[in-house]
Amino acid sequence: MNTESNAPSRAQIKQYRAIAHKLSPVVTVAGAGLSESVLAEIDRALNDHELIKLKVAVGDRDERDALIKQLTELCGTALIQRIGNTATILRRNPKADPRKSNLQRTL
Repeated sequence: MNTESNAPSRAQIKQYRAIAHKLSPVVTVAGAGLSESVLAEIDRALNDHELIKLKVAVGDRDERDALIKQLTELCGTALIQRIGNTATILRRNPKADPRKSNLQRTL
């Protein structure tokens, strides 16, 4: 978790993890890494859903962690949870469609 002032609190992270439990990964990042098309799809998914899961299928744990860290920095997201090859990330969107947003439908 980052230490920025807009970082989610422990209670919020717990709530986001509970919401994300039933979600399926919407984007798979494979061996090619973070191409423009992958970043565009992640950006689109974040704008629509705010809270998403990603499947990161690259190399070993260190490579995977480095890729997830790079992705959170490039997309301006907060890492909520990482379990194995699956990462849950969050980027709030005040203009998100309530019918698509994973947060607005459950909070």
